[in-house]
Amino acid sequence: MRRLAHRIVHARIFEFFLVFLIIGTSILQGVSTSDALFERYEDLIVWFVILMLLVLLMEVFLKLLAVAPRIDRYFRDPWNVFDFLVITTVIVGIAVYTAAIDFALLVVVVRLLRLLQGFTTIKAMRIILTTMFRSIPDMAHILILLCIIIYLYALSGHNFLREHDPEHWGTLGKSILSLFQVVTLDGWSDIMQTALKVEPFAWVYFVSFVIVTTFIGANLFIAVVVSTMDEAKQERLRMLEAPASRDELLRELRSTQASLRHVEEALQRTPE
Repeated sequence: MRRLAHRIVHARIFEFFLVFLIIGTSILQGVSTSDALFERYEDLIVWFVILMLLVLLMEVFLKLLAVAPRIDRYFRDPWNVFDFLVITTVIVGIAVYTAAIDFALLVVVVRLLRLLQGFTTIKAMRIILTTMFRSIPDMAHILILLCIIIYLYALSGHNFLREHDPEHWGTLGKSILSLFQVVTLDGWSDIMQTALKVEPFAWVYFVSFVIVTTFIGANLFIAVVVSTMDEAKQERLRMLEAPASRDELLRELRSTQASLRHVEEALQRTPE
């Protein structure tokens, strides 16, 4: 049973079947937002969602069976933990449906996130998702640095420009929002022109802020993503170049032995 469960959950056709169900359920979930379409295809949507949940539940059961009795191996894979949380969330939500006001919205979000697992069957998408998740810590550090810079510039702008332009610099909160608008390069020149009317050297303040946050900050984000993607590709190459496992060597050995037996039988049948 364990071998059969292992073959099923690792079969390509089973993975593609899951992707099909996930995409189909997501599309039907979008269709259900239309009252007219939902009333027309309500039965189809309900049965498709039930089928989706049953298949996900079966997948979790088969994966647990494949590693039994070492259940801890199942939870070593982050995607398995994600699948388990999806199923348990749905089951608990159904059990307390009357008390869960926004449970339907929760299921929509969780089901759409579950689509990411299906994308991992595509090699290129797997590298992109790996890059995205691995880049989060480094991006968080860059965001902290940018927040400190914005805070310091906001204090300076509030101290020097609050009396001349209280709409943008009257409070620390307004100063931070104004600088955030400058970072997005949306109408920042208007804010600078207002400041230049009372402070001729205000352009140094704005230009330096744009260079540090928008240009250098954006390039830091790009550098992190490129570096992380290169690491993910190198790791995948190392995995592909890894030596064959014991099971693979045994399969190759059995195949070679079978070929040698066929050659020996053919030689015995050949007249001298």
